[in-house]
Amino acid sequence: MVDNQPTMMNKRKLYIILSVAVVLMTLLGAGIYKGVRRYRYTRCNFVSIDGEEHGYFVRPGVPLDSIFARVQRDYTMLSPHAFRKDLEHVGLREPKIGYYRFPAEMGNRTLMMRLRQGEQTPVKLRFSYTVRTNEQLASRMAPQLLIDSATIIGLLQCDTFLAKYGVNTETARCLFLPDTYEVYWTMTGEQLFDRMYREYQRFWNDDRQAQARALGLTPQEVTTLASIVTSETNTKWEYPIIAGLYLNRMRIGMHLQACPTAVYATRKFSARRVTHEMTSYPSPYNTYINPGLPPGPIRVTPAEIIDSTLHATKSKYLYMCANPDFSGTHVFSENYAKHAATARVYQHELNKRKIRK
Repeated sequence: MVDNQPTMMNKRKLYIILSVAVVLMTLLGAGIYKGVRRYRYTRCNFVSIDGEEHGYFVRPGVPLDSIFARVQRDYTMLSPHAFRKDLEHVGLREPKIGYYRFPAEMGNRTLMMRLRQGEQTPVKLRFSYTVRTNEQLASRMAPQLLIDSATIIGLLQCDTFLAKYGVNTETARCLFLPDTYEVYWTMTGEQLFDRMYREYQRFWNDDRQAQARALGLTPQEVTTLASIVTSETNTKWEYPIIAGLYLNRMRIGMHLQACPTAVYATRKFSARRVTHEMTSYPSPYNTYINPGLPPGPIRVTPAEIIDSTLHATKSKYLYMCANPDFSGTHVFSENYAKHAATARVYQHELNKRKIRK
């Protein structure tokens, strides 16, 4: 009789080895699956098709599926299964409104948690010195924010609201220094004014306020004067000279007679020639018929030109006329006779070029 005991023992050993191998393979597979799932959640499940970051505006009432559809136009989803599982686990149902920018590679967590918690990316808010009126200011800002232009205009025209910033409807534009600001797209109207007021206070530090007092002006009056300077020339070296000229007029009680104020009063912003009809137009902004500064700035004013006004050139100039060579510069005069002579030459050139209005 053949002894089969060794064979039975070998079978048991083989069974144990195979069982251990299966367990190890199962554990290994589970570990790999868990590791991949974690990688898809934390590191990478979306890869940008063009290798660039992409941003999305989430407006009120936009369904989650619509947002994911937009994302999938820009990103390749490596594992839809992992995404569905993570989405179910996170419990994201309704995204928070805002602007969100995502990296070129991201895990499910980045996409889901930002939308769930409202972790917005700031947007760039820009406006320039070309803005003249409250309506223009609102129309430039509104497309860059969730706020509509009617809301911004309403606040710009509400003296009760503006009082806490120390301004009124006429001087509110003093708060808005042309620049590029990082803000949240969902900011409210009040948050917008709070931000502009902080920038305004930062600019008007103790030194600048002291310089304004030395000129006998308030910060808002300096800004108003600087807004006229801004409208008079694009030539940087002329800024302090023109500011000094108008300060000279104010000191002797002479009307400013600033053409840009007549343009602002009549809203004829495309005019190439200031006419008698414009300079005689009844408006508190028309410095041809009203003494002193207008009630407020005639456009938003760059910080650079406000500083030039604070450092106005000391001179005896009282008159200025656009240069007859149409270089965009001016001829400055201390007396009216010289100014009148220059003005006649300039008027002749206007007529010669058939510039009537």
